[in-house]
Amino acid sequence: MLALPQVSQVAQTIQLAVAPVFMLAGLGAFLNVCAGRLARVIDRARKVEERVLASRGGEHDRLVAEIRVLDKRMSVVNGAIFLSVASGCSICLVVMLLFAAELFDAHLGTAIALIFIFAMLLQTAAFATFIQEIRLASRTIHIRNDVLYHQADEEDGA
Repeated sequence: MLALPQVSQVAQTIQLAVAPVFMLAGLGAFLNVCAGRLARVIDRARKVEERVLASRGGEHDRLVAEIRVLDKRMSVVNGAIFLSVASGCSICLVVMLLFAAELFDAHLGTAIALIFIFAMLLQTAAFATFIQEIRLASRTIHIRNDVLYHQADEEDGA
């Protein structure tokens, strides 16, 4: 017959599971930041997309270059989101295995440690991917010289 764990053992397992659960909260905040950046990139891409079809010459070339960068940024941010969600799923698995090990008196310490390491590697990759998106954005977002150095025409008779 299956021996049920004592309340103190369950409480100790809950204490062990608290750290991974806090990590999930941090992951949620990071995913919120990624989703916000993705939404802003998509909004900008939609505006540029409308203007690309109506533009000609140098303006057209500038808008096409911008939309290509925006497309790349969307892909990179989606990659960071994917990696973070995979990390979150791994952390959930760690928590479930902690409880399963306690409930069934199984020796899952090595598996739990390896899955936790895998979750950290995934999150590290997500952060690195996010840095790549930030670098892409900072290299391409600037105010054009024709706007920076624009001189307003003097009005007639002034």
